[in-house]
Amino acid sequence: MNYSLRQLRTFVAVARLGSFSRAGERIGLSQSAVSHSIRGLEQEMGLKLLDRTTREVVLTEAGTRLAAQLEKLLDDLHATLLDARTFGRSISGTVRIASSQTISANLMPQCLASAAKDLPDIAIKLSDRPQQWVLSGVRNAEVDFGIVIDPLQSPDLECQPILTEPFLALCHPQDPLAAASTVSWQALAERPLVLQDYASGSRLLIDKVFEELGLSPVVAQEIGHPVTLYPMVAAGIGTGILPALALPVPEGCQVVVKPLAPKVDRTLMLVRRKNRSLSPAAALIWQLVKERASELALSRRGDPLFN
Repeated sequence: MNYSLRQLRTFVAVARLGSFSRAGERIGLSQSAVSHSIRGLEQEMGLKLLDRTTREVVLTEAGTRLAAQLEKLLDDLHATLLDARTFGRSISGTVRIASSQTISANLMPQCLASAAKDLPDIAIKLSDRPQQWVLSGVRNAEVDFGIVIDPLQSPDLECQPILTEPFLALCHPQDPLAAASTVSWQALAERPLVLQDYASGSRLLIDKVFEELGLSPVVAQEIGHPVTLYPMVAAGIGTGILPALALPVPEGCQVVVKPLAPKVDRTLMLVRRKNRSLSPAAALIWQLVKERASELALSRRGDPLFN
């Protein structure tokens, strides 16, 4: 059967009020439009639902039975739609985010603290994972959005840059490089290096720099978490390359941080599935992360280590 929701609502209004004209006034239709709607419903169902006279409209037995059931169903449908609209406009609920270890450790704590203070009805669940897992989690809807390192070749994702920051050299205090104002990539290629492994979105960028400069670095150790760079370099195992977001140096760790020349930046990006709307709560947290990243960039202005 092919009937419309308007036909059903019109029929229920006529059944409740016993009049085509009063039903039309209630639902905003003319008397002729109400009559046309009822005739169409009866034709589609193959049943006579109303007996019409010049004075009144009387439900048939089939009409009485249908009206009793439809009235409750339409009320339930209306309540369901209102509930969905209220939920869609709400700013409460759980927002799931995924980001790499450096971002999780050095940007997200400020974001979580701000959300707890300003948006207490929103719970944030943060997954601290390698970049490829973050991208997979976004694509599979395991998280609402992620934070990753550009560049990406992902036409299925919507990306928004939020922070650009340089790579830095991490030197042992007794290394001659520690006394220089800047450290060249060529000088790094002449030393054993301690680098993050390929689970990090930064490693491919570092490899690309060496390749473009025609250098073949010697990698002494590959580590998973950037915090491990500090004790490795302090122990003299090699010189490190780290993103600025991995700062500050842990208290008591004897290492020296230097700008690299030429300056090479990485870009942090928010990513979500293309053509999929964020919930109101997730959209608020998306904006909050952008704002905290902007504040971090502003705080670095004028510091020669980042400029």
